[in-house]
Amino acid sequence: MKNIKIVIAGPRGRMGREAVKLVNETEHFQLVGVIDRVNDGEWFQDGVRIYTSPEKCFAETTPDVLIDLTTPEVGKIHTKMALEHGVRPVVGTTGFQESDLNELRKLAEEKGIGAIIAPNFAVGAVLMMKFAQMAAKYFKDVEIIEMHHDQKLDAPSGTGIKTAEMIYEVRGDKRQGHPEEKETINGARGAEWNGIRIHSVRLPGLIAHQEVLFGGDGQTLTIRHDSYNRASFMSGVKLSVETVMKIDTVVYGLENIIG
Repeated sequence: MKNIKIVIAGPRGRMGREAVKLVNETEHFQLVGVIDRVNDGEWFQDGVRIYTSPEKCFAETTPDVLIDLTTPEVGKIHTKMALEHGVRPVVGTTGFQESDLNELRKLAEEKGIGAIIAPNFAVGAVLMMKFAQMAAKYFKDVEIIEMHHDQKLDAPSGTGIKTAEMIYEVRGDKRQGHPEEKETINGARGAEWNGIRIHSVRLPGLIAHQEVLFGGDGQTLTIRHDSYNRASFMSGVKLSVETVMKIDTVVYGLENIIG
């Protein structure tokens, strides 16, 4: 298999360090540069320089793929820059709106290259979302509890929102609970998205966890996924890098490349 030349944005972060390890340990992956906020021009490792300018990095290293594991704001900028330079982005940040995706999809198709944006790279988490979507055909009452470490910036998580979107596709709008329900403390019932309640927990000691709770007459169904370390996300990153080389549009969500 031909080597895939890769640039990683955010190599010092916890996810970034796992991605560097993945690329270095995968025979047909080649790390050619990293994008960081500091230490421009210094060596990251043998033969791999640090760039603070994505444009300069893309021009000098001519990568096939950008793996971006930064923040939502930076991830959006890097994704567009990569596509403009003919580089295929694999993005693990959240916060992309439908308007963002439409703009990026148009750009990717003009360039004839692919991009994959995934709220969650853990294969088990993607299966959890797919199973939840299946269950929602039969259980119309549902609440989502997503639990993450206390340094996570966004709430709800991208996975929580994506799960709600997938459930909504088969469930539609439904008002849950008593019609005269009243929160005596604001926010006690969590966020509401098209009738689906989403609760966000942020605590030290957690990594990434989610429960989808369904209720029906005389029964409940719980679908849960737990990531205990960030290595759990790397199988999805690897699959995305290999898949993005074969597509020519934007794919949002790992569930769309898992059979």
